[in-house]
Amino acid sequence: MTGAGQVLILAGRFDPTCDLVVEELNRRAVPVFRADMAEFPLRLTLVASLSGNRWHGTLNNDRRTLDLASVRSVYYRRPTRPKFPEQMTPEARKVAETEARWGFGGLLSALSCRWLPPPGKAADAEYKPLQLRIAAEAGLSVPRTLITNDPNAARDFADSIGEPLLYKPFFHVRGTLHGQTAAVYASIVNPNDLPHPDIATTAHLFQEWVPKAYEVRLTAVGGRIFAAKIHADSDAGRIDWRSDYVSHSYETCEPPPEVAAGVLRMLDRLGLPYGAFDFVVTPEGDWRFLEVNPSGQYGFIEQATGLPITAAICDYLEGNGP
Repeated sequence: MTGAGQVLILAGRFDPTCDLVVEELNRRAVPVFRADMAEFPLRLTLVASLSGNRWHGTLNNDRRTLDLASVRSVYYRRPTRPKFPEQMTPEARKVAETEARWGFGGLLSALSCRWLPPPGKAADAEYKPLQLRIAAEAGLSVPRTLITNDPNAARDFADSIGEPLLYKPFFHVRGTLHGQTAAVYASIVNPNDLPHPDIATTAHLFQEWVPKAYEVRLTAVGGRIFAAKIHADSDAGRIDWRSDYVSHSYETCEPPPEVAAGVLRMLDRLGLPYGAFDFVVTPEGDWRFLEVNPSGQYGFIEQATGLPITAAICDYLEGNGP
């Protein structure tokens, strides 16, 4: 879909990655309406009616009004949850949150336009077990993996591999500890510490440790691929580079043709136009798939390497390309 129309951006108020997209669309003179779900219903008003087979109406905040019929695309960048009056009872708030999700969120998902990414498909793609299966089906190399809450099964898995294991959380685990921001990253598990009783408390994901020459953040947008090597220069960064950005250096690279093809097959099967892929490249040059984030950050890669990822995203939101 090409031609005139506004780009609706749904994102948190403070999002530097989103700011890059807004700035580029402004430079291209593409009209943008930016909002956060947290503005609804106190500072964001929705009026919509079904006429024929399309929803018509407006979305209004204290700055601008969006004509819903004019939306050509939606950039969905981790908006925050709706906020309600403080005086609401917990029971009323629960009902209001449910209605906002299925009413306001449902109306947005019913707009006849392209999404980056489609929220439903993006939510499905967050499941790591699904990612790993689809990656293998798409021809990507996946490390040996175990999901279990059985401490003895974890020990048996470690014995079968004969090397240290990598423990990875299934989802982003962030919060505060002793008044400071804390997060759970991938970590090495010594087989001698297994079996461990804590494994029985919930589902755990263990993978074989893959020797690294370097890691790669590969960003795919609308069929285009941008890849950058990540060289970590700290012990923590070599286990999980997200735990220590300061120690990294970056350089652009080209993925092997079979990896590029597998990435695009994987996105096609997940129904996603965008994915931020993480790979380990072994000293022998083998690319091993770790995970894909359907709405992952890319600004730090673009800043370090000059790869034109923002431009590719804006091309897609404008309606250019597949």
